[in-house]
Amino acid sequence: MGEAGGGRAASAAEEILCSPPPNPPHKGEGLRRLSLAPYATDKARRLRRNMTDAERVLWRALRQSLPVYHWRKQVPLGPYFADFASHSAKLIIEVDGGQHATEAAYDANRTTFLQAQGFRVLRFWNIDILSNIDGVLRMVAQALPADASAT
Repeated sequence: MGEAGGGRAASAAEEILCSPPPNPPHKGEGLRRLSLAPYATDKARRLRRNMTDAERVLWRALRQSLPVYHWRKQVPLGPYFADFASHSAKLIIEVDGGQHATEAAYDANRTTFLQAQGFRVLRFWNIDILSNIDGVLRMVAQALPADASAT
């Protein structure tokens, strides 16, 4: 009979060989992270800690009203940071303050890059989020796939 515990002891090598392989990456997974600048993770963390009032309001509203889409905030994508992203819905939401009025060319380049990555980009002004969060959420919901399980 075997030892107490019900079976023979496996060596460390046998455990490694018998363990299931890691999940294979899904289409496109792993590629974007490799192209991030070395400072990207630290900058994203800093941006998450220092969100504007409008970003905080929208973050809470997205997580409460549309949780099935697994929202992330300040997501590094290539050389840019998306304010909010749902990878499953392939949707990015940008929150624009007054400084964006003078950064139209930069914002256009960023939108073009994000769209090339397969994302749809929605932009909202801070004032719209702070004064009409229900309207903003309606617009976001209209941009999302109708069936969350299809994403």
